[in-house]
Amino acid sequence: MSAHNSRFPWNHLIGFFLSIALTLLAVFVAYKTDLSYHIVVWIIGILAIFQALIQLFMFMHVTEGKEGMINVVNMIYSVFLALVIVFGSIWVLTSGHAAMH
Repeated sequence: MSAHNSRFPWNHLIGFFLSIALTLLAVFVAYKTDLSYHIVVWIIGILAIFQALIQLFMFMHVTEGKEGMINVVNMIYSVFLALVIVFGSIWVLTSGHAAMH
């Protein structure tokens, strides 16, 4: 057994507790605040993005291995393309709808 395999998985433990904390914070914002519906949705969406990033880096180890940061750059590019497709589609559909009336 190598020294690398016998280490305590601190990254997993920290990631687990951060994920639990973000989930509880989202539940608190949803049920215990008097914020408007839109603000609550935005806060929960931002917390979801943070939780996804924590899981990518703490559990899935996207920066480790031979490729390292290339994985992160590929994921950022993929998110950019998805946003362009979604918001471009919304823009085209709404501007076409406005021109029809």
